[in-house]
Amino acid sequence: MYRMFRPWYINDRLFWFSSKYKQQTKCLKVLHGFTEKIIAERKRYHESTGGRYLNFENEAEDNDTIGSRKKRLAMLDLMIAASNNNQMSDSDIREEVDTFMFEGHDTVSMALTFTILLLTEHKDVQDRVRNEVNAVMEENGGKLTMTALQNLLYLERCLKETMRLYPSVYLITRKLAENVMLQSYLVPAGANVIIDIVHLHQNLDFWPNPEVFDPDRFLPELVQNRHPFAYLPFSAGSRNCIGQRFAMMEMKTVIGTLMHNFNLEPIDHLKDVRCSTDIIIRIGQPIRVKFVPSNRNCATATREYANYVGVKT
Repeated sequence: MYRMFRPWYINDRLFWFSSKYKQQTKCLKVLHGFTEKIIAERKRYHESTGGRYLNFENEAEDNDTIGSRKKRLAMLDLMIAASNNNQMSDSDIREEVDTFMFEGHDTVSMALTFTILLLTEHKDVQDRVRNEVNAVMEENGGKLTMTALQNLLYLERCLKETMRLYPSVYLITRKLAENVMLQSYLVPAGANVIIDIVHLHQNLDFWPNPEVFDPDRFLPELVQNRHPFAYLPFSAGSRNCIGQRFAMMEMKTVIGTLMHNFNLEPIDHLKDVRCSTDIIIRIGQPIRVKFVPSNRNCATATREYANYVGVKT
């Protein structure tokens, strides 16, 4: 972002003389070293198994199944298979893994933060989420299984409404490959277009009372009648976020676990939160929330959460 807002540093030669260049080099060394390690370990695994698990076109049955379904390749496996066929270079793979490392934790962590804050300020919504989580977990042996996560429909609406109000990625850019007519305006091919997601998500044409937190905006019958591009927390089209389903499962797992074990009470309030615009939206100061163990088993809840975050009780 430092470089983006200083056009003279777009020139690589000028940027080399900036103090930020050394900082960027240091950060990239850490990032690339980590992703290269992951890629190398996975390649060694496939070499040790003779590439058996890279043949995704083979319909022959093997013993590696999940339930009744055949094991699917991870994204990294698909890219390694493509590199073996000279369709991707090692640097191509690294760029994709870099993206996963960033998008897989940074955006999700901010969405979780805002969800927690909203639930603390809307006790009725929090109670409804907790009741749903407890009921679904009871039906699934007290665990948040994949089936359980898929049945947390109200929690999913809460997460979607959070990302409407506070989209982690607040704008996206596209370079037009062809002319686009917007009502009476012609946007020429080659133009760079910036899509303002924050204000799109508060457009009165699609979102009545846009500043109100209302998860039921995402009831199926309302979504069906809404313009498909009125809501873009994961972008859209052929270049949308390929990890959006995984991100929703992550968020459901974390929030579902918290709701099952704790009642959340506000200390800091959203009205006092000041956001900063980095590559994603960030909160400029530490946020405090009170976690009160639920009555089901206070000692067990405290211990489970302490183990989850890695602290001693």
